[in-house]
Amino acid sequence: MNLKSLYICVRDMDRAIDFYERLLDQTVTEKDDVYSVFDINGFRLGLFAFEKKGEVHEFGSNCLPSLSVNSITVLETKIEGKEVCFPLTRIKDNWVVEIIDSEGNHIEMTAPVV
Repeated sequence: MNLKSLYICVRDMDRAIDFYERLLDQTVTEKDDVYSVFDINGFRLGLFAFEKKGEVHEFGSNCLPSLSVNSITVLETKIEGKEVCFPLTRIKDNWVVEIIDSEGNHIEMTAPVV
């Protein structure tokens, strides 16, 4: 079994694309009003404008995507100006922090302790 994709519910596609383009340092791979995709080394991170399809979803921390960067310096730069909901904490061999994206979803970010 392989996990090749995950989607995050969004209310404002343009706002969400802008947030993730800045966070990921890359442009959106596939852009659509309902479903847009970022290709992250073969993994598809989708943004789903659920209200355009008449669906109801909850926001928050029920699914926690985790993004890794290679250093604490990069991590600190990435979270600068973002809403932090779990402070930067050392957990074993990693620095871990949780931020809230533009749509209210929690995103974990990690970096190795060197």
